[in-house]
Amino acid sequence: MLTAVEAIIEKNGKVRLQQPVHLTEPCRAIVTILDEKSEIISETALLSEASLSDWNRPEEDEAWSHLQKVQ
Repeated sequence: MLTAVEAIIEKNGKVRLQQPVHLTEPCRAIVTILDEKSEIISETALLSEASLSDWNRPEEDEAWSHLQKVQ
C-alpha cells in the first residue's frame, strides 16, 4: 500500500513529518524534494500551449456551449 505524507526537510537533512505515522515495521520510502520558491513553468505546459491555442476561439465556445451548466 502506498501512503503519501507531507514533510519538511531541514537544511541538515533531518526530515520532520507533518502528521503522525504509525508503522508496524520499518518501511522503505521515496522522498521528493519540492522547490516551492521556483517559478519555472513546466515543460509540458509550454509544449501544450501552441496546440491548445486553437481552442481559444468564439467558434469553439459556441460548439461546446451545450455542455456548460445553466446559470
